[in-house]
Amino acid sequence: MGTWELIKSDYKKIRRYGENFFSIILLTQGFSALFQYRIANGIYYSGLPKVIKKSLQVFMLLWQKWIEITTGICIPASVKLGHSFYIAHFGGIIFNRYAVFGNNCNISQGVTIGVSGRGSKRGVPTIGENVYIGVNAVIVGPITIGNNVLVAANSLVNTDIPDNAVVMGVPAQIINYNGSAGYV
Repeated sequence: MGTWELIKSDYKKIRRYGENFFSIILLTQGFSALFQYRIANGIYYSGLPKVIKKSLQVFMLLWQKWIEITTGICIPASVKLGHSFYIAHFGGIIFNRYAVFGNNCNISQGVTIGVSGRGSKRGVPTIGENVYIGVNAVIVGPITIGNNVLVAANSLVNTDIPDNAVVMGVPAQIINYNGSAGYV
């Protein structure tokens, strides 16, 4: 998908939650952060001539910092987000620059997707499709979160999680295999 198709998919997902055009464009911090990210990501992975690309990246970095200050959401241009991404609320959301997300994920406030570990065990998570990540969840390390996973609020995930699992706790433990249906 191209940049504009990805922006449209994010917009359509927010519309499914009952928001109207003006509130999405003017008042939804998650959409503002995603909009800036999608433009910056398109430039980051583009084949533009180096001098033009670097100039645009400087502008994008300043815009990203402004979005980060005003929304509390940090999504570097190098992150890989699938289509139909949804950020539910304002603030405290931080993604490591090497994070990878599948399609149709929902993220709540206070979520950190970060680097952890030492030596060969140091790395960043890969998040599957149709994943719901609850309030203040932390997902760290070179782990894989499967498809249709629900990460409960205030959980610390630092091990691989299989498809359809529901996890909670510190460290997170699988409590069932009901998945994220109804949450995403």
